[in-house]
Amino acid sequence: MRKSYLDNIRWAVQIVVVLYHVVYMYNAVGIPGVVGSLGGASVQYIDLFQYIVYPWLMPVLFLVSGIAAQKSLEQRSGREFLRQRTVRLLVPSTVGLFVFQFIQGYVNMNLSGAGAEMDAAPALVKYIVMCLSGIGVLWYLQLLWVFSLLLLPIRKLEGGRLHRLGGRTNWIAMLVLVVPVWLAGLVGNTPLIVVYRFGFYGIIYLLGYFVFSHDEVIERLKKLFPVVLVLALGCCAAFCVLYFGQNYADYPINRTPLFAASAWFGSLAILSGAAKYADFSNGFTRWMSKNSFGLYVFHYLGVSSIGLFLAKPGYIPAPLAYLLSLIAGLGGAWILNAVISRIPVVRWCVLGIGGKKKSNEKEGSHVSG
Repeated sequence: MRKSYLDNIRWAVQIVVVLYHVVYMYNAVGIPGVVGSLGGASVQYIDLFQYIVYPWLMPVLFLVSGIAAQKSLEQRSGREFLRQRTVRLLVPSTVGLFVFQFIQGYVNMNLSGAGAEMDAAPALVKYIVMCLSGIGVLWYLQLLWVFSLLLLPIRKLEGGRLHRLGGRTNWIAMLVLVVPVWLAGLVGNTPLIVVYRFGFYGIIYLLGYFVFSHDEVIERLKKLFPVVLVLALGCCAAFCVLYFGQNYADYPINRTPLFAASAWFGSLAILSGAAKYADFSNGFTRWMSKNSFGLYVFHYLGVSSIGLFLAKPGYIPAPLAYLLSLIAGLGGAWILNAVISRIPVVRWCVLGIGGKKKSNEKEGSHVSG
């Protein structure tokens, strides 16, 4: 049976992703590759939003994706599961780079200043570099595909024993799981590209599959909602106080126990709160769920384009830059999704939508995770 609260978590969190990237685009923290502070300020209190949401923003999506993977494997074979994940996740984040996302690569390169350095390069070289630079937010899809691939042999080796054990997880164990989450976050981190955290996101994905895919565990978690909410808010406040003004997304901050605790308890608070209060479906939520994948794939192009072409040259004031970036991120993504999802072949390359479009859309966001 479809779990509406999982769909609602995904599209709601992806709205927060858009908001995060708008603030991120004009941050004063000093993170490279974006426009940065429009007023030249060394401190912007709007940047607090990044510290509030970043630790749990992607972990909760991986947690939900792990749960969705278990639900998917109840209905199809491992081969069908991997084929579906390959089309929906790997194709858009590889083939899609050469068909559409090179445009994002062009914007990213010019935001970082690398575009001018490539002027003298041959056209083919520039195109390849733009394609690679266009990965952007698609790293999430790439990691999900890797985790989906690894899940199949793990599932075969454990023979259902680990999954049955996960169904007995009590509230104490749910809280203590923050320790292995932190320890896993110390390994599998790629240098330079800090978002590829195989250990950190991998264990959260597997915990979603083996533990939180059980309805009885979710029922226990719902009763724990006030506790995990207080823990999440406390960790969030401490994280903001201790690290505001520093690069929260990179070593050493993203490997601290406080970062892991903020990520874990924040994810549990969202999962328990949604299961308790947002397990419903209506016309609006179904539309949002249907279009959430396209929102994620396309939103950063609108945000970054406003930054590059209007805000960076100083054509618009800072408040308008934030507002237009938000509008372009949301509206641009939904328009692109509506257009590209209707173009044969291109929709397969960019969105992983094959000939059976209606079937893909019916499965919705569970397919993307």
